[in-house]
Amino acid sequence: MNNLAQLLQHHADTPDKVLYRQWETQVGADAGWRDYTAGEVSALAARWQAAFAARGFERGDRIAICLKNCVQWVAIDQAALGLGLVVVPLYVIDNAENIAFCLGNSEARLLVLDTPRPLARLRELMPALPVVVCLEAQPDDLVDTPDTFLPPQGGAFEVQSLEDDTLATIVYTSGTTGKPKGVKLTHGNIWANIDASARVIRIHDADTALSVLPMSHMFERTCGYYLMLHSGVCVAFSRGIQQIGDDLAAIRPTLLLAVPRLFERFLARIEQAVSGSAIKGALLRYTVSTGWKVFLGEASALERFAHARLRRLVAEPILQRLGGRLRLAGAGGAKLELRIARTFIGLGLHMIQGYGMTEASPVIAANRETDNDPSSVGQALDNLEIRVSEANELLVRGPSVMHGYWRNPEATAKVLSADGWLNTGDIVEIRNHRIYIRGRSKDIIVLSNGEKFPPEEAEAALLDEPAFEQVMLVGEGRHFLTLVAVTQESDEKKLVRLANARLKDFPRYVRVRRVIASREPWTIDNGLLTPTLKAKRTRVLERFAHTIAAVYGEETGD
Repeated sequence: MNNLAQLLQHHADTPDKVLYRQWETQVGADAGWRDYTAGEVSALAARWQAAFAARGFERGDRIAICLKNCVQWVAIDQAALGLGLVVVPLYVIDNAENIAFCLGNSEARLLVLDTPRPLARLRELMPALPVVVCLEAQPDDLVDTPDTFLPPQGGAFEVQSLEDDTLATIVYTSGTTGKPKGVKLTHGNIWANIDASARVIRIHDADTALSVLPMSHMFERTCGYYLMLHSGVCVAFSRGIQQIGDDLAAIRPTLLLAVPRLFERFLARIEQAVSGSAIKGALLRYTVSTGWKVFLGEASALERFAHARLRRLVAEPILQRLGGRLRLAGAGGAKLELRIARTFIGLGLHMIQGYGMTEASPVIAANRETDNDPSSVGQALDNLEIRVSEANELLVRGPSVMHGYWRNPEATAKVLSADGWLNTGDIVEIRNHRIYIRGRSKDIIVLSNGEKFPPEEAEAALLDEPAFEQVMLVGEGRHFLTLVAVTQESDEKKLVRLANARLKDFPRYVRVRRVIASREPWTIDNGLLTPTLKAKRTRVLERFAHTIAAVYGEETGD
């Protein structure tokens, strides 16, 4: 039996074990952190199972979860998986149009929402909405609440026997172009990824993790939820990015998994804190420099001695801002800039990055604590085969690779071969079994002189320059490159110099001649980032189309 609900059932013998911690505000009570035991989560999941059964839900029916990370998310997911239902995770920050598409495409029978905020627009888009349960609904919202949908008591938490190839979830990718595609992942797919990931990092039931990524993101769902539940780690749900500092101080986690953008924020705060003092800035730089040499095994005896002293004086007070107990930080979901890894590793924090994609459940490769090259994404998981195509794209095959896209055989055929090889679309180099990401094949820029290159690696180098907050290179079919950047600097000549200083190690045709500067960040709300915080290249190009055209002296046709 390979039912993912065994992850919760596994804790039946220790019902008092604390598995989750979340911030709650109760009417008539003070707000604060509340612990949830294995017994409480199982009882809540059993109530959801009773509700599913009472409404005639059958194996294979789809239910959609559009909630912030919380105990209810876990309980609904485990309840559904235990009965063989299929979970469709949705982003609470997504727009109603995308949510409606995913509901309609998956033919979900149930939608569980945080708040009734998107309901009005959803009703306009979908005359026949599925059953809606809303955690924070009011009586006049015309939807169910947990109080009306769930019975007061459930029976025993049920975990049905399922085959490995039983569909567990349909995860809609937040692609930068076109409609989302529903990735079909089975119980066997995800179990294989959990098992292999558990051999990558050292975790145990005395650890505490702070959950900051949405569980609708497959990286968080597999590594931050399923893997932690598998190992008995207590997971605390962060209240949000604005409270992250307070949550780190309160929870004092030993594990933190996040996208690189979060570590960029941490680094920016550290740099801002020392910006007013030349002495503090110099001490920080020297601490990082000697710590990095220690990590590489290149430090002299004097440098090792100096770093041991500086670690107590400089590094430890900084790491206290991350709770003071953090022993391992994992970055995934996007490329980790070497500058960020170098800083935190130099301060003494174990930081590793991994690589994957939803279509592989999602982890494909990762560095290990004892084998860590921060410029790579590490070695492939030990149950996966990898090879490089003639176009230098990474191909992956193994038990965690998806069974295709939901009701989209054409899209499936484009990335998944008949013999099971998944084309990741990432251009890579493999040295000493380590994978080095060089860019995306579909994002290759071809200049008018025929020179071509994937912009992703160059863009990552540009982000090593503190003046640039977000960047995108453009120049397809043109004779020179232009950089579109979010920056607070307004001097274009200075920006061009800074950009090309970062690009000096690239071929000479990878040079910036013009910079289009904007102070407004690219966000999910303004439509320039996906829910997984990746730039929507097409939307960014559309936003700056007139300016780009003017740079190249082109007519826009308007």
